[in-house]
Amino acid sequence: MAADLRGKVALVAGATRGAGRGIAVELGAAGATVYVTGRTTRAQQSDYRRPETIEETAELVTAAGGRGIAVQVDHLVPGEVEALVASIGGEEGRLDILVNDIWGGEHLTEWNKPVWEHSLDKGLKMLRQAIDTHLITAHFALPLMIDKPGGLLVEVTDGTAEYNATHYRLCPFYDLVKTSVIRMAWAHAQDLAPHGASAVAITPGWMRSEMMLDIFGVREENWIEATKLQPHFVISETPRFTGRAVAALAADPARARWNGQSLSSGEMAKVYDFDDLDGSRPDCWRYITQVQEAGKPADASGYR
Repeated sequence: MAADLRGKVALVAGATRGAGRGIAVELGAAGATVYVTGRTTRAQQSDYRRPETIEETAELVTAAGGRGIAVQVDHLVPGEVEALVASIGGEEGRLDILVNDIWGGEHLTEWNKPVWEHSLDKGLKMLRQAIDTHLITAHFALPLMIDKPGGLLVEVTDGTAEYNATHYRLCPFYDLVKTSVIRMAWAHAQDLAPHGASAVAITPGWMRSEMMLDIFGVREENWIEATKLQPHFVISETPRFTGRAVAALAADPARARWNGQSLSSGEMAKVYDFDDLDGSRPDCWRYITQVQEAGKPADASGYR
């Protein structure tokens, strides 16, 4: 099904790069007006020191067929989030889709270290940036979203509920963040249902974000070269794949059937019949458990 979100208004919090950018662009491709937020603008970088900006994301949204609006916001600052939502309400009079994709923990995670060895400052900052921001944003944005029935809240995480329940994510703080976001979506679902709105958690697979491509020293055009370093990267997907999942969910009149659930891009592709940009349909989480963790040679046949 082709998503049609013309006339809808979305806020993608944390849309500078990665999944947030991919989601924003696909919502735009479906015709939505998309407010994109983040800390990095062309005039001011965040502590990430990355080149991607929210203005670029807004331009990509518009080029895809929607209307992109960039607003610099630090979602740890309640006053900035409150002002953002007031602006959306004043300009649009509605909010149909809220995507919480705020993360900011790539430089904070210390893998394979127990809590007593992990930097406490970095760990607590990770919790603030990836959990508190979501709650602050929901606090101010959801009252506008439930003003009209049919709203959708999407909490972006890493790993499905099933996977995270049985796998330690190799860092106590990271593990807590990613499982907490899933539970957060479930909790919001209980509060939103009486208002005719829904909440879900969604995870990408192994995503070819801008940062991941840089780690492997490749570009999207030649990403397959990275499999020489990490063969299982063969199952990777673009950020737009998750974007198409969110757009399909938002356009589904029966989306309430997913309320409170933990979903994945690969799972949604099967339900809504969409592909990644290259025409493939990667099913990363099934691949991880059946191939990578089973110790089998890297081979995406039957998984994309």
